[in-house]
Amino acid sequence: MIWGEEVGGSRMRYTFMTNVGKVRTHNEDSGGVFENSSGILAVVADGMGGHLAGDVASSMSVSFLEKEWSEVSSPFSAKEAEHWLRNSCLKLNEHLYQHALDNKECQGMGTTIVAALCTEEFVSIAHVGDSRVYIKNEFGFKLKTSDHSLVQELLNTGQITEAEAEHHPRKNVLLRALGTEPVIKVDVQTLQVEDDQLIMLCSDGLSNKIETAEMENMLTAEQSIEAIAESFIKKANERGGEDNISIAIVKYEEHSNHALDTDKAR
Repeated sequence: MIWGEEVGGSRMRYTFMTNVGKVRTHNEDSGGVFENSSGILAVVADGMGGHLAGDVASSMSVSFLEKEWSEVSSPFSAKEAEHWLRNSCLKLNEHLYQHALDNKECQGMGTTIVAALCTEEFVSIAHVGDSRVYIKNEFGFKLKTSDHSLVQELLNTGQITEAEAEHHPRKNVLLRALGTEPVIKVDVQTLQVEDDQLIMLCSDGLSNKIETAEMENMLTAEQSIEAIAESFIKKANERGGEDNISIAIVKYEEHSNHALDTDKAR
């Protein structure tokens, strides 16, 4: 099933879609994009674990962050946004870990998480695992997160090449995930908003099937963000669709008052 939403606001439009893929019988990905007066929170989670535990971990994560976000009633500074993201993910990790302890059928469950808190002036990103965030703006298209995976560690230490990493047999081995340990490290960063900027979050069911250069080409098409998301899912499925596929996009529309708004914010 593919579902999505595209909503017009003063500056940002967004969509989220997920698909079970061509091989798996159920979808362990979850996600969504949630709006309040402080901005937009986009989330993608890729669950793992026996039986339906992956479903549980990812859906619990998205529900938890959606609830936390709904309780935010005032704008954040960039530093406050980073603190909120890190603290929320740490609380979520404790919640998942305890749930697994209390429910035998969920033992061993975990999930990746990537969340982008988008405001008019900045985007703060938090992630654990190998779900990713990409940014497209006037400076190009770039991957902004680094996978917490065995293959990425081998790549970082020079033990394998990028070409070898693409098809490494242990590509799915994570070194960090929510819910698997009582304490977890969350990577957090903040980026300045540029005109005509696009933020894309995705699970590895997409990033394992479409290379960065090809993603950039697909994003240059004159299409709605909903049509772009559909094209990404279609492409991943055409190339095997062995994994669940999820994508969230937040698009900043250009407007002439942006420079003035930024100056006021300073």
